[in-house]
Amino acid sequence: MNIQLYVYSVMGMLEVELSWNSFNKGDIFLLDLGKMMIQWNGPKTSISEKARGLALTYSLRDRERGGRAQIGVVDDEVKAPDLMQIMESVLGRRVGSLRAAMPNKDINQLQKANIRLYHVYEKGKDLVVLELATPPLTQDLLQEEDFYILDQGGFKIYVWQGRMSSLQERKAAFSRAAGFIQAKGYPTYTNVEVVNDGAESAAFKQLFRIWSEKRSRNRSRNRQLGRIDKLTHVKLDVGKLHSQPELAAQLRMVDDGSGKVEVWCMQDLRRQPVDPKHHGQLCAGNCYLVLYTYQRLGRVQYILYLWQGHQATADEIEALNSNAEELDAMYRGALVQEHVTMGSEPPHFLAIFQGQLVVFQETAGHHGRGQSAPTTRLFHVQGADSYSTRTVEVPARAASLNSNDVFLLVIAGVCYLWFGKGCNGDQREMARVAVTVISKKNEETVLEGQEPPHFWEALGGRAPYPSNKRLPEEVPSIQPRLFECSSQMGCLVLAEVVFFSQEDLGQYDVMLLDTWQEIFLWLGGAAGAWKEAVAWGQEYLKAHPAGRSLATPIVLVKQGHEPPTFTGWFFTWDPYKWTPDPSHKEVLEGSPGTASPISEITAEVNSFRLSRWPGDGRAGAMALQALKGSQDSSRNELMRGPKLGGVSTSVSSTRASINGALPREQLMHQAAEDLPEGVDPARREFYLSDSDFQDIFGKSKEEFYSMATWRQRQEKKQLGFF
Repeated sequence: MNIQLYVYSVMGMLEVELSWNSFNKGDIFLLDLGKMMIQWNGPKTSISEKARGLALTYSLRDRERGGRAQIGVVDDEVKAPDLMQIMESVLGRRVGSLRAAMPNKDINQLQKANIRLYHVYEKGKDLVVLELATPPLTQDLLQEEDFYILDQGGFKIYVWQGRMSSLQERKAAFSRAAGFIQAKGYPTYTNVEVVNDGAESAAFKQLFRIWSEKRSRNRSRNRQLGRIDKLTHVKLDVGKLHSQPELAAQLRMVDDGSGKVEVWCMQDLRRQPVDPKHHGQLCAGNCYLVLYTYQRLGRVQYILYLWQGHQATADEIEALNSNAEELDAMYRGALVQEHVTMGSEPPHFLAIFQGQLVVFQETAGHHGRGQSAPTTRLFHVQGADSYSTRTVEVPARAASLNSNDVFLLVIAGVCYLWFGKGCNGDQREMARVAVTVISKKNEETVLEGQEPPHFWEALGGRAPYPSNKRLPEEVPSIQPRLFECSSQMGCLVLAEVVFFSQEDLGQYDVMLLDTWQEIFLWLGGAAGAWKEAVAWGQEYLKAHPAGRSLATPIVLVKQGHEPPTFTGWFFTWDPYKWTPDPSHKEVLEGSPGTASPISEITAEVNSFRLSRWPGDGRAGAMALQALKGSQDSSRNELMRGPKLGGVSTSVSSTRASINGALPREQLMHQAAEDLPEGVDPARREFYLSDSDFQDIFGKSKEEFYSMATWRQRQEKKQLGFF
């Protein structure tokens, strides 16, 4: 195995020429020497880039070196003279200054949002490219017999081919795209994606306001309807939500809403607790904090909803956010924070109040502000079950009615329950639940078309209102997309992660997961931009080419506190993944642990007289051959035990330091403070006898310590030794 030099990029690790000429100020480089791995951080790299590089370095060490290679980090060349001595011995002395970082190729979000749809067709011998539409785009613009080009602001060109388009048109797809790029003056390397009707990518679908698989592929209509019906029936069995996170994610429900609920109202820019009798009675002019506590798989978890009324002032919204920060600090960062706008409440928020969520227009009532309520009030009841029902006060006039729903008209001495012709029995039942919150007056049921004169008088007379049958709401068929967030010169920059998994989430990252109905902002444990995360989510919605609703809920999730509504979008999820590997800072402070490995490698370097190499920045062939031995010897260390104080220590020496084996009962499932004196909590399994170790782990200590570090940790967790 040769000495290798890697550069870290968005695409992962790329091997580059073993030369100082490969280095620049804006990238992370790894010099792999076998026994030692040196990570060199460019002076212009960010802390998150350094951390991601370090994570890759550890991954390479565990995968290729069995966790036995020493890791050193050069963050400042002046402060790491020993490591720089090794690097210069291999690479030669650097001549001249480092070159500047390569320009970032990511495109500003607003540029991506500047999209246009073109219809491409032949007229005689001429090819016509006709601009057809700008955002928001609708799916019905695409006709199956035609050919279209979608220009995403020069960032990417999509060529959509209808299934009924001619073979000649399909063959000419790339040539037409190339001609379009040339006519627009775009670079020749502009990304082009050919999209076939019925096989559109998630990135293409999200450029449209709504995308329906039923519309794009009629032959799958019955299959799609069957999927929706199955989903509707499964909602009734919420007990599955705990064991099936993918179901919780689809339904947007962590449980059935039966957990503990606390509510605060923002008054005078401070939070005031709301009496439990008035939970669910909100005001359009206020902001509220709703803390929900529940248990999942034996662990207490929290969701803090930040509800914002349509008439809330900017000061109240700011107070809402600052009070949420205070509560989060009280709970040590364990709160999942979901920003909710009036009228766009997620199903779980509605389920908390079991159909009794009522939004009043006036501030009178439980908030005690002294404003008298109007004598005539009209309430619109929407929903047919406990996790879809909300009641909102609307202007008390006939034009507010709708034949598809139920309305409550409260006047002196009576409360009318008005049932539109299009409402069903479930809607009527939920209306009877809501009326207990709104009025204690006599109830009188009124069917549409049979209203008494007094009913219309209270609404100011008859007036036209919507009476057409409401079409069933289409379920968007959008795949979730994950983006890595960063900010450059005040602009949000997103890098999409395709085929994403939990491994793509790093402790210094801020990641955006777009599930269409919600926007998740995942914050790594060491992420420094968490205060800007919600603003990034709002900017993402504003710039989205599909014209997304700004009321889309934005959910703030911190590393280690992920709810099933988030983890269910990942193919697999390991809840024990977030274990404390040495951080970037710890590696710098302790790198590489002791002076022994440096002195050993330096001795090898000096023995081959590598201290003086030609000044062209290249290492000679002798230098490459000189350190092969150190790499090969690292293989022999795989049978050794874990490191003590940064130095690899054999199992025999570890065993020798223990004055006899300890009973398994004193080591398994014990808190650190309950372990016998002198036992290292991180290495408690060492203190087992050989027979107990074999019986518990199913292998010898030598076999166990030859495994990768991450696999050792996994087995220790499962068996109660972590």
